[in-house]
Order: sequence, then structure tokens, then C-alpha cells
Amino acid sequence: MARKDLFVGRGKKMGGAFTAAPALALVLLVALSVAATANVGDSCSTAVDCGGGQWCFDCQPEFAGSSCVRSAATNPFQLTNNSLPFNKYAYLTTHNSFAIVGEPSHTGVPRITFDNQEDTVTDQLNNGVRALMLDTYDFKGDVWLCHSNGGKCNDFTAFVSELDVAISLVMTDRVSEPNEPALDTFKEIEAFLGANPSEIVTLILEDYVHAPNGLTNVFKASGLMKYWFPVSKMPQKGKDWPLVSDMVASNQRLLVFTSIRSKQATEGIAYQWNYMVENNCETSHPLLSIYFFCRSTFLLHARDSQILLITDGDDGMDAGKCSNRAESAPLNDKTKSLVLVNYFPSVPVKVTACLQHSKSLTDMVNTCYGAAGNRWANLLAVDYYKRSDGGGAFQATDLLNGRLLCGCQDVKACSRFSLKTTL
Repeated sequence: MARKDLFVGRGKKMGGAFTAAPALALVLLVALSVAATANVGDSCSTAVDCGGGQWCFDCQPEFAGSSCVRSAATNPFQLTNNSLPFNKYAYLTTHNSFAIVGEPSHTGVPRITFDNQEDTVTDQLNNGVRALMLDTYDFKGDVWLCHSNGGKCNDFTAFVSELDVAISLVMTDRVSEPNEPALDTFKEIEAFLGANPSEIVTLILEDYVHAPNGLTNVFKASGLMKYWFPVSKMPQKGKDWPLVSDMVASNQRLLVFTSIRSKQATEGIAYQWNYMVENNCETSHPLLSIYFFCRSTFLLHARDSQILLITDGDDGMDAGKCSNRAESAPLNDKTKSLVLVNYFPSVPVKVTACLQHSKSLTDMVNTCYGAAGNRWANLLAVDYYKRSDGGGAFQATDLLNGRLLCGCQDVKACSRFSLKTTL
């Protein structure tokens, strides 16, 4: 009897229902399953504790302690379908996508400027970003991605460089020609489009390239021209864009917009303000005599013994306000069928990005809906896109897609609807 009790005590039940080893395995399996399906907001130590599309992050100082937060967007094409016009979907957008934390200087001069993102462009795209804001400049006889001032790139503000030259020289004992510094990023985009034949990428260029066909030459060298969506197919007078399914079928999956009007005629690159409206991010700071410009983040300048900071403005983050930027038509101008909402501060700060994405981003999305004539944004641009205490910019994009696709608060609710074009 004592022996039997000992045996049962080791895990065997009357009738042989289970033994200790299988029971332990079951406990471990359940524990692993719970960890793998952790919810957003659950505490964590590492990313292993979180579910797919999440990372473990501490949104200090407001939210002490690490928790699982979203790190990837919901793909509305896969969740529902891609049968609607391009302007019936919303796309997460990264502001200054190229200005990446820790990107080394390749000019031989230490960089003195801000960063706006923490992932490579490839990682941004793999995590669901579908629109990239890039600043293009003439520099060193090439086209570079750069933070700068007055339309001129400097050694200490350039982000993308002639690194390919060094690599080519080491690998082949010769320099490949031609070498375009912006080619690095464009090749990342080309690789993503090649590996993801159902996806569409939008580029919004703050453009300071004046060399004849400068941008076109880079697009050709990168291989991106085979994905080019032509201006001739872009809608006029606020009409709907072509169906996403048709864009995919024709392999015209790269939309490019420039801030230079003449390039639409000379290079076939769409002039941004013919097709979209955008909210304002221009303001002035009365205490510091600082004047802020939209979109590009610049550097500190010394002028007459004073510090002049020229950088992005904060008007796009004023609660309850959403007005158009100077170059854009009014937000409620429905002859432009795309709506872009900026939500980033003058000076990009990681901690504030976390708090802003956690608390007020959704409020601004709703405010801009009313300002845009009851139209939901198609493009939502942010800095440090993964930072939040939960859903952040990903959840805000889910809200936009939910509203656009089925009138719901979350795109995940749209999966029960059959989405068909009414064209």
C-alpha cells in the first residue's frame, strides 16, 4: 500500500489517466501557448513573451514597466480583399523614413541632425508601413536623402551615402557605375515590391533635386520603373482611384509624388498637390523666436550669436485643430481624393512619441475627419511609428481602415463583410 501511494504520489492516477511526465508537458505547453498569444498590454520581459506582431516595450516615463505593444500593421487587403479603389484604404506612413537612429555617417563628417525612425526602410515595410516620406537632394553629383536647410544638403546632414561604392570596390576591385547614393533606399523598396507582389508602396518626396532627370535616373537604376503607376491613370476632380486589384494585376504598384510642380510634365512624377490634401504643421514659438517649417527636420544654425532652430512644426498636433498646410488645398476640397494627416512634433523625441501615439492620435484622426469634409485619412504620418503603450499608430490605422471599409471602429470587424466595389 505504501508503495502504491508512493507511485500515485509521483503522478499516476487510478485507472492510468495520466502520469507525471505527460502532465508536466501539458503544463509547459499551456504556458508556452499563453505566452505566444499574449494580449497587447500584458506585462513582458522580452519579445518572446509577446504574441505575433508585438514587441516588448517600456513606454517611460508615463507607463512604468514593460508590456506587449503592437509592432505590425493589419493588412486590409489580406483581411478583407483588394477589390476597392486605392483611396478607399488607409496606409501607415513614416515621416522622414530615411532618418534612422544609429545610421552611421558615410561622408567622413559626424552627422548633426535629428532622427525620426528606429527601423530600416525594409523593416518598416515588412511591419506594414506602406507610404514613405523621403527628402531628396542634389549632392556630390548624385541624389541623396538628407535633412537640410534652404534646399542644400550638407556632409553633416546626409543620411544615405556612397557606401555602395566601397562595397563594390571590395567585392569586385572596381567601382560600379553609375552609383546613386539614394539608390540604397530605392533598392530596398524594389526588393520589397518584388517579394510582395500584392502590395503597393507610396513615396512622398520633398524634392530638392534640380538636375535634369536626376530622380528618373535613380528610379531607373533601382529597377523601380517596372512598378511605376503612371500619372495618366491618376484621377482628376476627386474621382476614385483605380481598384487595388487592377493596380496589382498590371504590376503598377509604386506611386510617387513630388513637391516640384514641373516634374509632372518633364519626368512624369505626380505633383503631390494635384491629388491630395494635407494638414498643417507650421507654427512659431514666441518664447524662443523659433520658426518651424513643415515636414523636413533640420539642424541647429548659429546666426548673429543666436541659435535658430529650423524644423517641423506642431500645429498638426494641436488638439481639436486640423487645418491645411500652405501648399495644400483646403482639407475639405473634394477635388483631391487623397487625405494625408501628419501627426508628429517639431523636434522628434522618442519618449513623447510614445505618449502621443498612446493618448491623442486617435482624437486627431477624428478631428481631421470633420475638417476634411467627413473624409477619413488615407495616409497617417508619424515619427517612431512603433512607439506606444498598446496599439498606437497601428490601431489608429485600423480605425481608419475600419471606417473606410465597413463603417466600423476597427478593420478587424470588417472581415465579416463582403466588400465589393460599387463602380
